[in-house]
Amino acid sequence: MPMCVVVTRDVENRYRGFLGSIMLEIAPGVYAYPKMNARVREQVWTVLSHWHGQLGGGSVVMTWADTNVAGALGV
Repeated sequence: MPMCVVVTRDVENRYRGFLGSIMLEIAPGVYAYPKMNARVREQVWTVLSHWHGQLGGGSVVMTWADTNVAGALGV
């Protein structure tokens, strides 16, 4: 279970509430979870991408350790 980090910028407050309920906000708009499994990570991304599709604006990036890709970092 690799570390997962989500970075948000200029998004609605609902993102902050949702991410803050499951991850630690280590800086404004930067959330980390030390051992998030792939299933949970995919569920979180589904929620975030759905909201972004509906609301637009801002940006959301998710990264995690992935030894199966170049650089060992999934985005």
